[in-house]
Amino acid sequence: MKYIWLVAGLVFSATAFADDRPVASKELVLEYKAYCAELAEDEGTDGLSLDEYLLICINEELDIEGYQPITSIPS
Repeated sequence: MKYIWLVAGLVFSATAFADDRPVASKELVLEYKAYCAELAEDEGTDGLSLDEYLLICINEELDIEGYQPITSIPS
């Protein structure tokens, strides 16, 4: 039973942490989009569609900088 409460506590604390991170500005996300598009052109997308690759790449960059992930790519 203690294990269940421990896991539940970790899940809730991880969720709370994600909500505490700031939301990146659209300008920053567009900068990462351009950067990731250049990476995709130079290195390929590892079999992913370009949109999938861009979303993953942008979210990795946002995570490194401490921002919340995005769910769609802005235009």
